[in-house]
Amino acid sequence: MVIEIRYLEVSAAGLTAADALLREAALQAAGRAYAPYSGFQVGAAALLENGEVVTGCNQENAASPSGLCAERVALSYAGARYPGVPVSALAIIAMSGGDVRPHIAPCGACCQVMLEMEQRGGKPMRILLCGKDTVRILPSVSALLPFSFTENDMEL
Repeated sequence: MVIEIRYLEVSAAGLTAADALLREAALQAAGRAYAPYSGFQVGAAALLENGEVVTGCNQENAASPSGLCAERVALSYAGARYPGVPVSALAIIAMSGGDVRPHIAPCGACCQVMLEMEQRGGKPMRILLCGKDTVRILPSVSALLPFSFTENDMEL
């Protein structure tokens, strides 16, 4: 069996206006990250179906792994502030030393949370993995987590 991950890679300058704003919101969020131990600052920005944009940034903790990833911070806030509103897109970007890093993918825990949020919304959530000059756009979270654990796996 072969698993293919399909995505579109575009220049940051070639993004739609909405995606460019989402990327910028994620970048601004990364600048607010609390990352004194790793220096690896991650920002995430979620565009909700109602047009709202919520952001999150990673929050490290000396008692690792007690910190939180940017994606989970943004999605948890979205769920708490706007329950029942689907997430249309999520942009993720990372910086270190003040420079934007190459595209990063979310960790496994974040992918699982993203998948659950997508399922709760009942619609695909586009994922924008943002680098310095290019952005990889995936059609949904399932592209990142093809063998996912869902509520169906909990049925007896």
